[in-house]
Amino acid sequence: MNCRQCHVVDDAKSTGGGGSRSYSDFARRSPIPAREDGRTQTPRNSPSLVNASLTRPAKTGFFLHFDGEFTSLRDLVNGTYTGRNYGWLPNESAAAIHHIATVIRQDNGKGDLAKAFGGAYRFVLKGEGNQIPEAFRIPAHLRIDVMKATDEQVVRAATTFVAIYMNQLLFSQDDNGIFNGSPYDLFLKKNSLPPSPGKHETALAYGRRLLARINALNTPKFVTPADGSLQLHAQSFQFGATELAGLKLFLSEPAFTPSGSAGNCIACHAPPAFTDFRFHNTGATQEEYDAIHSDGSFKALTIPSHTQRLMNTHEFLPPNASDPTALGRFISVPIVNDPVRVDLGMWNVIGNPNTPKPQRALIQMLTRPGEKKPKLDTLVDRSIAHFKTPGLRDLGHSGPYLHTGRMNTLEDVVQFYVKFSALSRADAVRNPDPDISKIQLEDSDVDALAKFLKSLNEDYE
Repeated sequence: MNCRQCHVVDDAKSTGGGGSRSYSDFARRSPIPAREDGRTQTPRNSPSLVNASLTRPAKTGFFLHFDGEFTSLRDLVNGTYTGRNYGWLPNESAAAIHHIATVIRQDNGKGDLAKAFGGAYRFVLKGEGNQIPEAFRIPAHLRIDVMKATDEQVVRAATTFVAIYMNQLLFSQDDNGIFNGSPYDLFLKKNSLPPSPGKHETALAYGRRLLARINALNTPKFVTPADGSLQLHAQSFQFGATELAGLKLFLSEPAFTPSGSAGNCIACHAPPAFTDFRFHNTGATQEEYDAIHSDGSFKALTIPSHTQRLMNTHEFLPPNASDPTALGRFISVPIVNDPVRVDLGMWNVIGNPNTPKPQRALIQMLTRPGEKKPKLDTLVDRSIAHFKTPGLRDLGHSGPYLHTGRMNTLEDVVQFYVKFSALSRADAVRNPDPDISKIQLEDSDVDALAKFLKSLNEDYE
């Protein structure tokens, strides 16, 4: 197993039916090693890792994974290396750590990467040896003698290095940190539009200001294939009238658009990162569950409260070191013959004593303005089917879409929001995010909005 099992780049670039990726894979849910728990796939679609390390807004915690389980890149890497995705059961952490340390110590340096970058791990990590190119010599404060260090120290070093690597996985930016790789970015530049928020401006306020500036353009300067090309996408490098119409839909909010369509996408996907780094219930869990068990089934499903969960953690919470055979019914892929299997996202993390690190930040995030110390039962109920907002850049390299992987195209995604915004207004969605009902889109808006999303593609390698 390695990280590229689920987070590939050019691994399948020349493979029929493959192509480039932005550190995601091609599966709806990624395959994992079979063990006695019967699981053979992850419960969620594999997200892109590019831009995962972007700085969060003030008062927004740093969360990773769709459910907010991890609060740092190093914790994510460590949890993956020693977790179920790599084939380890929750009570096998010590065995996993020893295995990783052994692999590193026994590396013979004969692999292609090792030959190019300095030889065996024991030399590279110690920073010794004339064979290590100077550009790839590890800084002194990060060096480690793996032959003398404990297993835990070796693994900590390994996860630290991977976290440092992940921290620089970013979509194209100029020297000032301004995104510049997509047709959308070039459209902003050609029209002298602000590419990012001001010093004390929120992303939402910036998006609103951007829309006002766009609406004031008398003769927009469009991006055409003469301005560039996309080698890794089957589309032209362009931002024209249709893309502009889609951008306006994307930035429009119903409160400021009394008549006509308003995508309200900006509520969760404000530019330039196109994510608020928070958690929302868009209806994706319900869409999948109801497709299997009939319309209305998810809304009628009995979901235990926080108090009830603690009374029967084996039944309701995910497997953990103390209870490796826990059923984890609510972090499961829905199946036909077991209606109590579903993935509730953040619900599995908040209030869970086995995941202490994210608790304070998640509680703060779910607490409403003016609300004083809400009970965990209230917050757990509020978290049902909440998943972290993904970024929207280079979506052409990260499909299929949604955490369920059930949407094949961007048109499918937009159509999903058309449907679930209507269902939310009809009170037919369980625990929906309030902003979902504010989406005002018609079927005729789908093409323009999808074309705008495609204008965020770039040639990431």
